[in-house]
Amino acid sequence: SECRWDGHFLLNCSFTRISTIPEDTSQMAVTADLSYNNIKTFVCSDGRNEQWMLKHLNLSNNLISELTLTTCTNLPILETLNLNGNAIHTLTLDMPTPAHGSKKYRVVDRLLPALKVLSVERNNLNTVPRGLGLLQSLQTVHMSSNAIRQIDPKDFQNCSQLKHIDLRNNKITKIHPDAFRDLNKLQVVVDLRENALTIPLPQILVGLNFFQLEVYLSKNAW
Repeated sequence: SECRWDGHFLLNCSFTRISTIPEDTSQMAVTADLSYNNIKTFVCSDGRNEQWMLKHLNLSNNLISELTLTTCTNLPILETLNLNGNAIHTLTLDMPTPAHGSKKYRVVDRLLPALKVLSVERNNLNTVPRGLGLLQSLQTVHMSSNAIRQIDPKDFQNCSQLKHIDLRNNKITKIHPDAFRDLNKLQVVVDLRENALTIPLPQILVGLNFFQLEVYLSKNAW
C-alpha cells in the first residue's frame, strides 16, 4: 500500500486516500495513523483473533458513520483511540439486552482493557455512547462538538477510573443530578461550555470532589 512503515513502531497511512485498512498492515505496529482518508468502515477483528500490538490508533477525519467496538478483542494494549472528525452517529460498546426467550448475547469481557483515552469530537452523536463503563481503564473521554442533548444517570455508570470529561459545544439542556455521582476519580476537568444548560448549578456538581475538580460552564443559557 501507500502507507509508510518504519519497520519497528510507526505505521503512517495519513493522507493516502485509502478507503479500507490495508491488508499488509503489520500487526507489530505500536502507533497507526490512518487519518485524513476515505475510510467508511472499520472492523477491529477479522475473525482470526490475532492480537495486535497497537497502543495508539488514529482514525480521525475519515467517513465513518457507525462503529462497533464490541468486536475489538484483538487490541489488548490499545491506550488511545482517536475518532475525531468523522460522521459517527452510532458508537456501540455494549450488546443489546436480549428479549425474553431469545438466544443469549455474548458477554463482552474486558472490552479494550487498556484504553485510557477515547476521542469522538466533531461527530454526529446525539447521546453519550452506552457502555462506557465496559472500558475499565478509561480516564479521558472527549465528546465535544456533537449533538448530545442530555446526560442520563447511567451514561457514565461504572466509569470508575474516569478523570476528564469534555462535553463542550453540544446541545445539552439536561444533566441528571446523579450523572457524575460515583466518579470518585474525576479530578481534572468537566467541560460543559457552549451548551444550553439552564438547570441549577448545585444539581450537577453534588457529590463531586471540589478540591481537585475544574468545571467549565461558560456560554450556556443560564
